[in-house]
Amino acid sequence: MNKNQLFEEISERIASVLPMAESAGIEIKAKIDATVKRAMADMDILTREEFAAQAAALAKAEARIDELEKTLAKLEGEISAGKQV
Repeated sequence: MNKNQLFEEISERIASVLPMAESAGIEIKAKIDATVKRAMADMDILTREEFAAQAAALAKAEARIDELEKTLAKLEGEISAGKQV
């Protein structure tokens, strides 16, 4: 067997194994992802998406609180001005 035949045979064998390795890799990744997600759920850890959603909700609530505090201060000022007249 010469070098070219040897390389061709090795190449063919690798090519025949790759689809199986790829399939196994996909299955292993899916199992790892499921295990990590289950562990995160058990520990009550947020995903990035959940954290981002909570951060956005907090920012919106803080902005609304600021608006309400300004409105309250304005109304309190109007009431105080009305009593002094």
